[in-house]
Amino acid sequence: MSNVCDQMSSGALKALFSSQTRVKLLSTFLLHPEQEYFIRELTRLLGEQINSIRRELENLRRIGLVKSRHKNRKKYYHVDMDFVFFAELRNMFSKEIQAESPVVASLKKLSGVSLVVLAGTFTGTESKVDLLIVGSVKKEVLEALLLQEQNLKNVKYSIFPQPDFLYRLSLKDRFIQEIVNDPRHLIVHNTIQKEMEEARAK
Repeated sequence: MSNVCDQMSSGALKALFSSQTRVKLLSTFLLHPEQEYFIRELTRLLGEQINSIRRELENLRRIGLVKSRHKNRKKYYHVDMDFVFFAELRNMFSKEIQAESPVVASLKKLSGVSLVVLAGTFTGTESKVDLLIVGSVKKEVLEALLLQEQNLKNVKYSIFPQPDFLYRLSLKDRFIQEIVNDPRHLIVHNTIQKEMEEARAK
């Protein structure tokens, strides 16, 4: 794996961010990994010239981040979730959009909060909850924050006291594992990394 990563670092990563069109394509594919798009659809969505879109898609396909297939006489493109840096790139783009939103910024500042994980509606994934909070935060306070944004009023959340969370993590609780171990989910605040590692090692 290290050799693969070295090769990717010397080639793919240097090429990824060299154009605005490519950045738009990366954002589209990485934040919607289940979707596939045809070229003219992408030109409308991104407001870019078709030749530019076609050229950048070929560049992304060549390094392995994007794959293509023919369907209904059209060529569709989708992200390859097995790409060696998929999780890291997705986190990078998702955090840029989600992690510094006003509500998330407020969550991170709440007294007593030690872990904030974004999932579900925040990351475009299927998840039992959209938001996992670890710490001593009151339900009423959290709900008041979420109500500040109209699209967050139906967010599903779970709050765990830190000892309870770490205990369940040590038991490899399925619910906890699904939330914190999914590379598509975003850990936007974490002051208990060491304690989590110790719990996992038990």
